[in-house]
Amino acid sequence: MTAVAQWHDVLEGEELAYLAAEPPRAPRLVPFPDGLHPALRAALAAQGIEQLYEHQAQAYAAVRAGRHVIVTTGTASGKTLAFNLPVLDALAADPKSRAIYLYPTKALAQDQARGLGQLAVPRVRPAIYDGDTPQERRPQIRRWANLILTNPDMLHIGVLPRHDLWADVLHNLRFVVVDEAHVYRGVFGSHVANVLRRLRRLARIYGAEPQLVLASATIANPGELAHSLLGIEATVIGDDAAPRAERTVALWNPPLVDAELGLRASAIGEASRLLAALVQRELRTICFAKSRKSAELIHRFAAERVGAETAKRLAPYRAGYTPQQRREIERRLVEGELLGVSATDALELGIDIGLLDCAISVGFPGTVASLRQQWGRAGRRGHGLAILVASEDALDQYFMREPETLLGRRVEAAILDHANPRVLDGHVAAAAFEAPVDDADRAILGDEALERAPLVPELRHTRNGWVWAGRDAPAARTPLRSSSADAFTVVDASTGALLGLVERERVYSTVHEGAVYLHLGDTYLVRELDLAARRAVVEPFAGDWYTQVKKETSTDIEEAKRVERRLGLELSFGVVSVTERVVAFQRKGIRDGATIATVQLDLPPTTFETEAVWYLPTERQLEGLETMPTLLSSLHAAEHSMIALLPLWAMCDRWDIGGLSTNVHQDTGAPTVFVYDGHPGGVGIAERGFDRFEGWVADTARMLEGCPCEHGCPSCVQSPKCGNLNEYLDKGGALTLLRRMLAS
Repeated sequence: MTAVAQWHDVLEGEELAYLAAEPPRAPRLVPFPDGLHPALRAALAAQGIEQLYEHQAQAYAAVRAGRHVIVTTGTASGKTLAFNLPVLDALAADPKSRAIYLYPTKALAQDQARGLGQLAVPRVRPAIYDGDTPQERRPQIRRWANLILTNPDMLHIGVLPRHDLWADVLHNLRFVVVDEAHVYRGVFGSHVANVLRRLRRLARIYGAEPQLVLASATIANPGELAHSLLGIEATVIGDDAAPRAERTVALWNPPLVDAELGLRASAIGEASRLLAALVQRELRTICFAKSRKSAELIHRFAAERVGAETAKRLAPYRAGYTPQQRREIERRLVEGELLGVSATDALELGIDIGLLDCAISVGFPGTVASLRQQWGRAGRRGHGLAILVASEDALDQYFMREPETLLGRRVEAAILDHANPRVLDGHVAAAAFEAPVDDADRAILGDEALERAPLVPELRHTRNGWVWAGRDAPAARTPLRSSSADAFTVVDASTGALLGLVERERVYSTVHEGAVYLHLGDTYLVRELDLAARRAVVEPFAGDWYTQVKKETSTDIEEAKRVERRLGLELSFGVVSVTERVVAFQRKGIRDGATIATVQLDLPPTTFETEAVWYLPTERQLEGLETMPTLLSSLHAAEHSMIALLPLWAMCDRWDIGGLSTNVHQDTGAPTVFVYDGHPGGVGIAERGFDRFEGWVADTARMLEGCPCEHGCPSCVQSPKCGNLNEYLDKGGALTLLRRMLAS
């Protein structure tokens, strides 16, 4: 029986919103390059590799020619071999040369180390150097390994500040490989861009100019990403020559349970039903969920639907397990013992988990690139099935009604801004600690670093340049996942473990006393917020409600950097200061969203500067909408719906974006809608919205037109993060305004 026949009867019912097949593609193969080192050629042959895909050969040739390179091809297209080939070739010929491989997670480094171990190229000595590496092994690795696998956090805190211990590595550093480069976007990417610049600078100080090789999922701006991350011009290798099996794509929309309110059945319940049905047909299936809790629930519900023997062949996979537990699940997957796995996106990246038949994504994962990564897990060798199970989120429902906007869409652009002063200042201090910063560093660190140096506390200007005058190493003060050094720690009272960091600007809205706090999918209740100690104390929480704050927000325009006439109105991009005051929070039921209680809060306001895009609708565009409260409700609904659609244009989450709409703004004297970066200083999200304004507005209008609700629902204008608790929203008014803008 064919795989298609096996799943055919599963994909029936009113829930099926779309079904189509993506055709197979034959590989384009070429022979090994003539100059490939014989030892590497023999090692590849021992693994059954006798030819290359064209894009692998192109990457090899570009690196051998001395160019920086970014390889951006699809899932399972052999990107790892594309960057390994020139690096291993060089190390086999000259084992004194060194290479550093950078991975966003420890699991990926472990997976790559296993692959290099199996390849066993003579004279290539790989080793992992991360937080789990025993102290007694570290000096040996620095002396002996010529291929070091690490992560940005270890590079930032454990390697660069102690560069004297790494002198031999840095002097002989020939390659820096950055895998999964699309992960480095937003605040995290902006920090990593500075860490990589500091690495390049130290290598130059020690007499090396390493080549930079990046590998990325397919994104809209690979060359721009390479430049943003590393400050270099890179050759883009993007013509994917790998084979692709035929794939069936299904969009699955849980049934409506309340048409007027736009409420649908649980996406988790539907996903568990599909998972159970597929594994009962002996189809090896992976199901991606957005949180640990969801992954665990899908596993539990699916196990309850199948027989005891089949249930033993199901497993959840997520962060939080020990490395040994995760390696065991990976082994069982690869060897075919497991039939079904419910996972967080920990398995989305390039970990080898063998051959699967089906991949289910529960809720749109935020970007088309990420969705393609998840779907690419299935059908690597034979016909595969890819399913998106929609949540009631506006973007998910938009795709259910307009599948071509998802399946025919180019992937998004990865956006970051290494020069954001809130990000940059800590790295200027770290660089000055590592070696005096002077004008010669402009070429690598950027002009902005030299401009910020006089403003960074504890830097002193000397004859040799800017030097660090503090007592401790400054790198430890700069967390890579926050744009604010003044962050609050979140501590689990039950274990004493540090769960994470929250920027000061977000503290009152996310970890106020009584808040339900999510960390890597686990749920906690905030027991205490200690402002003096900058610490939130939380405890595990199993309740069936969540919290949503009510905020009073205002914006002040600090500087309009770009002003243009677009869609018949004045559109601006620039710097704004946002002042927020959390005045209350609501407890809401998880199942129905009903308000259980409203609790007043007395918290001080917070103000931060960020980047924003804002527009002023004209009198003609607002004709018939100009009376209150219709005006404010229409602007508010337009703001919400545009925020929901912005992730289609920039690789971001709606939680990275804020907004404000007002019937008259003190700085413009007119009705104004603002959409701003939710991170202090901004990371380029709002500017991407400015650049793509026409397409962004058109997508938003199409989403509103297609939503079947009458007055507005979670699938169009209601937002889970609205500071006004979704009060005063006029869907019809918003659609009228957007249509008139497009007609202009």
